[in-house]
Amino acid sequence: MPSFGIMTAPMQVGYHDILRVWQEADSVAEIEHAWLFDHLLPIAGDLGGPAHEGWTLLSALAAHTRRLRLGLLVTSNRFRPPAMLAKIAATVDVVSGGRLDFGIGAGSRPGHPLARREYEAHGLPFHDFAHSVESLAEACTVIRRVWTETEPFDFDGAHVQLTGAFCNPKPVQRPHPPILIGGRSSAILRVVAEHADVWNIPGGDIGDVVRRNALLDRYCAEIGRDPASITRSIHLPVSYDRPGTTREAIGEAVAAGFRHLVLGLPAPYPDGVARWVADELVTASARRA
Repeated sequence: MPSFGIMTAPMQVGYHDILRVWQEADSVAEIEHAWLFDHLLPIAGDLGGPAHEGWTLLSALAAHTRRLRLGLLVTSNRFRPPAMLAKIAATVDVVSGGRLDFGIGAGSRPGHPLARREYEAHGLPFHDFAHSVESLAEACTVIRRVWTETEPFDFDGAHVQLTGAFCNPKPVQRPHPPILIGGRSSAILRVVAEHADVWNIPGGDIGDVVRRNALLDRYCAEIGRDPASITRSIHLPVSYDRPGTTREAIGEAVAAGFRHLVLGLPAPYPDGVARWVADELVTASARRA
């Protein structure tokens, strides 16, 4: 059976609005996970509007929920050095009691100007896509080692250099929180094949999604990994006015082999939106299957 979650983009919306939705979802059994995104400035709407920092907000929401698995869809590897990111994530896993799903990606492509401006605004380097993919693969190696190594270690990579890297406390989950990697490019899919427990792709053109899914299978086979060991995840936008459209997209994704579905909720969030998602999308989709 597929698992369903919600995604609340933390921009153009207040903290207490997101908290309300997450706490409601925490009491709705049909919703198993909840997600934020990782942007430092808005990427839609009022460009001067609010945008909450993802990991700080995630830790607060972890402290105010009890059941939901939770994460960022997905962390930009460009924003934080990987050993520091591993430490942040370990802390959130502790705060949540072992409910973190660790989502990470290469960061926004250079062709997305509204995303690129957040790097310049915060003094963060913005390299080309090839560099970001290579550094993502290296970061996944470093983060896993920081979570699992029992003694300090050094690391001398092409993009990351560490001396005496160590993390205490470790994440609650053993051997470590599941690693979800988001992306659709062939270069990212090779990183997914090597490092991910879960792969997420934005929905839309289901034909393209199916082709990317098959490409990931091929890359897994090339390195001797069982493709079935990677859970397939998809992000689907929700329409409050046309739930039938969302239900059709859910049906297509499930038929294509996706078992981890993230339903993106547009703000403002209606009262009782989590219960509505469960009744109108999750349960209704199950009846149609």
